[in-house]
Amino acid sequence: MSAVQAAILGLCVGDALGVPVEFRSREALQLNPVTEMLGYGSHSQPIGTWSDDSSLTFCLMESLIECKDINLFDIAGKFTEWLWRGYWTPHGKVFDVGAATARTIERVNDEFIRPDLAGGKDEYSNGNGSLMRILPLAFYLFDKPLEARVRTVTEVSSITHGHRTSIISCMIYVEVAICMLQGISLPEALLRVGKTMGQLHFPSRDLIRFNRIFSRDFSSSSKEEIHSSGYVVHTLEASIWSLLTSESYAEAVLKAVNLGEDTDTTGAVTGGLAGLQYGLGQIPADWMEQLVRLSDVMELCSKFERQFYYS
Repeated sequence: MSAVQAAILGLCVGDALGVPVEFRSREALQLNPVTEMLGYGSHSQPIGTWSDDSSLTFCLMESLIECKDINLFDIAGKFTEWLWRGYWTPHGKVFDVGAATARTIERVNDEFIRPDLAGGKDEYSNGNGSLMRILPLAFYLFDKPLEARVRTVTEVSSITHGHRTSIISCMIYVEVAICMLQGISLPEALLRVGKTMGQLHFPSRDLIRFNRIFSRDFSSSSKEEIHSSGYVVHTLEASIWSLLTSESYAEAVLKAVNLGEDTDTTGAVTGGLAGLQYGLGQIPADWMEQLVRLSDVMELCSKFERQFYYS
């Protein structure tokens, strides 16, 4: 069964579940939780509509397919086509975009800056806009040495988010996904990735932000201790916690979405790993069938799988 389809459709379904309730508070969702695929709501979009999370993931996949390697200018070019011309959007028009992502795409085009130098590097540039689209690199980097994995994740994150906190978040997510592709359980993957991160040359003041994720009792954290804002560390924590405390794909993504606030991205980031953990067959069929442009997404996954295939 295709790990690519499981991961990417898992991401896309989680994204679409979260779109109608984005920005809704946790308290409101506790009273009226998401239990199925919905339509309209926050962005007035039809049922099964995915957001920029999936769009930029698809752009990265397509660039890898066409270039057969990392081409930062091509990736940035596809991001530009998405933002300005609605490329790889569900309905031909962008309805949701993070401020940092929009700003850096404009910098690449208006200032002719090198793509991996475009992303903001200040403390306030740590939204989840690169984490939400980074998952395809787990397949591309699966058999690459650690040094190459660090370099590539850094470059691709930095197109929009160049601060070390964003880069480390992306690195952890990709490394966990690679472990899961190897059949390693999530708790064991976290132990391994924690050791790996400790071997890299990131300052301790940056790594300390991720201590909670790697602690053995993280899964015992209460829901009140888990935040679900657009801050990249919050998204990573919320996603891993949702997986650690669930027993199915559906339970994990619904738990993530019902945390509130940045629901589409928390759902997408959770959904990608949940797809890997539980497999394509465990993603509810009726949720997948309601995805907008499902045939296009499936075709993209097939092309990507043929080039970067790991069963």
